[in-house]
Amino acid sequence: MRRISILLIVLLLAACAPMTSQPVTVPSAEDTPALRPIKLGVGFIPSVQFAPFYVGIAQGFYAEEGIDLSLDYGFENDYLKLVGTGDMQFMVGSSDQVVLGIAQGLPVRYVYNWYTQYPVTIFAKTEAGITQPEDLAGKTVGVPGPFGATYIALRAILEAAGLSEADITLQSIGFTQAAAVSEDLVDAAADYAVNGPVVLGLEGIETTQIELDEYLQIPANGLVTNETTIADEPELVQAMVRATQRAVAYTLANPDEAFAVSLTFVPEAGGENEAANRAIFDASLPYWSPRTDLPAGATTPEEWQNVAELMQRIGLVEVLVEIDALYTNDFVGQ
Repeated sequence: MRRISILLIVLLLAACAPMTSQPVTVPSAEDTPALRPIKLGVGFIPSVQFAPFYVGIAQGFYAEEGIDLSLDYGFENDYLKLVGTGDMQFMVGSSDQVVLGIAQGLPVRYVYNWYTQYPVTIFAKTEAGITQPEDLAGKTVGVPGPFGATYIALRAILEAAGLSEADITLQSIGFTQAAAVSEDLVDAAADYAVNGPVVLGLEGIETTQIELDEYLQIPANGLVTNETTIADEPELVQAMVRATQRAVAYTLANPDEAFAVSLTFVPEAGGENEAANRAIFDASLPYWSPRTDLPAGATTPEEWQNVAELMQRIGLVEVLVEIDALYTNDFVGQ
């Protein structure tokens, strides 16, 4: 019994003794993986039309993929050269720009379809009577410049009527299409359907539109990278595509929140301009909606053949570019 008592006393003393503390490791800033800065070239000015990218940044979709994404605004043809030479890794571009790049020896490739309908239209005041491609003959038509998706769409629409650039007066007007049409500086202008025509509609000016999709199906705006990035960093391409898919889906499911997020990135779109920009945003949603016949972000060989042949027919490239070099669906739907 004495031995048992002594043992109990020892155990009690041990229980009351302070425990030796174990060191707690707190992650330091050095232990946290740094995000990869990625600049995405977009061919316009800051606008709610880029809402999915703003949403993807704000919701952390890109950060979760290890990407610190920022947007760079400018001209599509400039970004094509930068991506093709490796000075940038990603841009938003249309299929026709990819054909131009390949024809110029730039190793660019389209990896994700964002706009599922070609967004460019030729619009005019209703009283101008311009409702079909042949009505453009002899008219003054404004474009931002002889480059990019707006110019290519105009050339394709002219071709549908058997017309060429020589049959119209082409005027470079920058991104002032709505004002140029409103003030009768041009008879018609090439612009995104969600931009110029929507702005004039809010001003009570009725317009007619000629949309390229009515005459030719080609891949619209999407994510473009280069062959070096695909070969050396396929996981980065996959991360960009995956985050963008999530951002587009979230925007479509939460339009009010997505628009509010856009205003934090483009504050000048708010205030007295908010109603107009909300109309532009709402008009954009159908263009971002996934197709029902393909996995989200995918395109078809037939559409790429269409654009390759178009670019050769209208003389913007000398040879027919092989479509296998233009795009890949390997990164979509994953």
